[in-house]
Amino acid sequence: KRASREEKEEDGEQGSEFAKLPQECVLHVLSFTTPRDSCRSAVVSKAFLSGASSDALWERFIPSDYAEILSRAVHPVEFSSSKKELYFGLCKPILIDGGKLSFHLARSTGGKCYMVPSRNMWMEWGNVWRHWRRISHSDSRFGEVAELVSVCWLDIAGSINSGLLSKKTWYTAYIVFKLASGAYGLNSPPQKVSVSLGAYSSDSFITLQQDDDDDDEEEEEEEDKGKRKLRDDGWMEIELDDFYNDEGDKGEVSIHLRQFEALHFKHGLLIEGLEFRPKI
Repeated sequence: KRASREEKEEDGEQGSEFAKLPQECVLHVLSFTTPRDSCRSAVVSKAFLSGASSDALWERFIPSDYAEILSRAVHPVEFSSSKKELYFGLCKPILIDGGKLSFHLARSTGGKCYMVPSRNMWMEWGNVWRHWRRISHSDSRFGEVAELVSVCWLDIAGSINSGLLSKKTWYTAYIVFKLASGAYGLNSPPQKVSVSLGAYSSDSFITLQQDDDDDDEEEEEEEDKGKRKLRDDGWMEIELDDFYNDEGDKGEVSIHLRQFEALHFKHGLLIEGLEFRPKI
């Protein structure tokens, strides 16, 4: 007990010394962390608590062009004057540019996240109703999705201007989708994914539909790898690939997904869009 009391007294003395630091110093230290770590630091000491709640800190986490982004919102967005509340408000998806994009901040890092809707993606025979069609969907933030009716040649693509993304940041691209009841033909062979940005390009393979005889252990293993999972909004996502955004404002991230080696018919794929999120 005596040792425990001495340790507490020692900790108290150290905390007291730390509390003597000017708040500018505390803010400077916290500015090198992430929003998540800054929130966690608030329980360490009163000095951190004060710093982690200040507008000066959260203003550093909010993108400098946030006002310009909000000016492009489909619906007016209002927030309180607190920069911390503004930050967490921006962590919720906002439709911008007439619904051509969805924007939000990554809650833990503050990085810019975008989703390109299916209506702004390209599909082979995308305008032919017996192959693809646009349908309204209550679960979609865009109000509609692309539904695969029937094709034997699966070929879809999408892109985003790299200037919209956070600079000097590793990103992961995802396809956000659902499978309709009775979906078929999307399990084997796997689909080839190509991701390119500037001089960088990569190829990989994904499987949109798991075989019916896949066991739970295989599904859990796939989720652990971060390749395929159920999202909080009810959609599924599959990780396509990572890329480093260093192309400035003139680059374009291009995603191409195709499967036409096996020309069997495919049906039941619902695509909400392509999402780009900073890699954690």
